Amino acid sequence: METLIVTGAAGSIGTRVCRSLAETDGVDAILALDARPEMPNHRRIYHHQIDLRFEDLKPIFEGANTLVHLATSFGPSSDGVDAGGVEIDATRRVFEAATSAGIQRIVILSSAMVYGAWPQNSIPITEETIVDPNPDFSFASVKVEIENLAKEWNLSHPFTEVVILRPTTALAKGQISWVARSLRASAVLDAGNEDPPAQFLHLDDLASAVTLATRGGMSGIYNVAPDGFIEAEVCRELSGRFPRLRVREDVADRLGRFSWRHRIAPTPPGLTPYTIHPWIVSNDRLRHTGW
Repeated sequence: METLIVTGAAGSIGTRVCRSLAETDGVDAILALDARPEMPNHRRIYHHQIDLRFEDLKPIFEGANTLVHLATSFGPSSDGVDAGGVEIDATRRVFEAATSAGIQRIVILSSAMVYGAWPQNSIPITEETIVDPNPDFSFASVKVEIENLAKEWNLSHPFTEVVILRPTTALAKGQISWVARSLRASAVLDAGNEDPPAQFLHLDDLASAVTLATRGGMSGIYNVAPDGFIEAEVCRELSGRFPRLRVREDVADRLGRFSWRHRIAPTPPGLTPYTIHPWIVSNDRLRHTGW
């Protein structure tokens, strides 16, 4: 039987992953960690309401086989720089506890945004593409740093499976990530010559990819995305047409920063390129695992 640790267990992904793992054969217990109290209830799920930066994690990790690190410090009102520092510090402490406990498998949730949104991007982007997040977009830059920490840790622990998942924009009915909310808020500004295609991943599908990665046999980097993408015109029809202000890219960037700074809209610095350039990713590698 296996004991797993899930950080960020109270989030929209964490709750789904915990419930899925709790019903998986061979899983004895899920140690659910989060600073928030709203964690899923199940006889195999044991709650630990803690702050990853300050609590002694080693006793909690003792006896666990697999770590699923979903915790993030980013949110609709968080300051990008401060949130990034918090997330990196927490991840370092999580890896230290994993070393002490002799964890055999680690699953890290990153983002497809690490590739950056650039005019020259191929469609779709594969895992072999060099990461190149757009300047000033702290969320993507921090995810790159988290990935680097995971890769460095893996070099020191070569017999441990480390899986890095890079999902595209994830959402579900009644639930939307802060990234998806920010992209939607930025869509009122039309800064490009033409809108890029879009990809949307259901939160249940992302949770299934995370669950699959915990079962073993995977290692390295996997994009998590639906088959194909939605053309811009179709996306506009599906989302409903609304007034859009056409401006230059630099103006859109300044307006987004102003709205973020004054808490008018969830449009963090550096987000604008992701609304006007493509960052469509391929799911072929993950599909080959049976997902």
